[in-house]
Amino acid sequence: MFNYENAFSRNIGWLTKEEQLSLKGKKVATAGAGGVGSEHIVTLARLGIGKFNISDFDEYEVHNFNRQAGAFMSTIGRPKVEVMEEIARDINPELEIKSFPEGIFEHNVDDFLEGVDVYVDSLDFFALSARKLVYRKCYEKNIPVVTAAPIGMGVALLCFTPDSMSYEDYFRFEDCNNEQEQLVKFLIGLSPSLIQRSYLVDPSTSDFIAQKAPSLPMGVKLCGGAAASYVLKLLLGRGDLVKAPWGMHFDAYKNKMVKTWRPWGNRNPIQKLMFNIACKVVLKK
Repeated sequence: MFNYENAFSRNIGWLTKEEQLSLKGKKVATAGAGGVGSEHIVTLARLGIGKFNISDFDEYEVHNFNRQAGAFMSTIGRPKVEVMEEIARDINPELEIKSFPEGIFEHNVDDFLEGVDVYVDSLDFFALSARKLVYRKCYEKNIPVVTAAPIGMGVALLCFTPDSMSYEDYFRFEDCNNEQEQLVKFLIGLSPSLIQRSYLVDPSTSDFIAQKAPSLPMGVKLCGGAAASYVLKLLLGRGDLVKAPWGMHFDAYKNKMVKTWRPWGNRNPIQKLMFNIACKVVLKK
C-alpha cells in the first residue's frame, strides 16, 4: 500500500519532514517530455512533488533510446505524455497530473501555467516559438523558470526569477535576422563558456539549418539533478540561487565547473565573439 511519507522518507535529513510534506502541495510544469523532460518528471516525482502539468505532442521512436526515460521497445509509437504520466503515477499514485498532448500554444498556455509554482523548460532545443511563448507568459505571471541544457557530457543551467534579468534581455532574440540566428543566440546564452566545443568529434552532427544536434544520456541525467535542485530551492525558499545574467556550466568530460556572468546578456562583447564561433559550427558559416 502506497504511503507518501514512507515513499519519500529517505529524502528526510536533506529535507525536514515539514518541507517534504510542503512539496506534496506544489505544482511544477514541464513543457516537453522527451530527453530532459522525461528526466525532470521522474526526478521531481521521486523528490515528492505532488502536482504536475506536462506537455508533449510527440511519440516514442527508436532513436529516443539513448537518452529518454520513457523510451523502451514496449513504448514505441506511444505518446510521450501518456507514458510519462504512467511512470510518474507508478512512483506516486497520489499525483495530480494534467497532460497537454497537443503541445503548448497561445490558446492553452494560460491553462498550462495555471497555479504553477515553478516552470522547468524541457522543450526541444529547436522549439523556439513555443519556448518564447512560455517564457513570456512566465514573466508576466511571475513564475520562476529553470532551464537545464544537456550539452555534451555536461549541463548548463540558467534560472530566471521575477527579480533577475528577464529571458528576453538575456537572450536578445530580437537582435537576430532570422530563426537560425536566434537558435545560435539561445545556444550561446545557455552555454556562454562553450567549454564543450573542443570534444565534439563530428561537427557535422550539429546542424541548425537541418535542425539536428547530438545528445548524450550523461548530459540528460545531469540536467535532471541540477534542475530538481533549483526547483527545490525555489519551492522551499532556501539556498543560494545563481540567477541570470549569471549561469553555471558543469562538464564531466572536461572536469570543469564554470560560473558565467554576462551583463547585457547576449549583447555582451564576449557573446558577440561566441556568436561568431558558434555560427561557424552550427550554421556552417
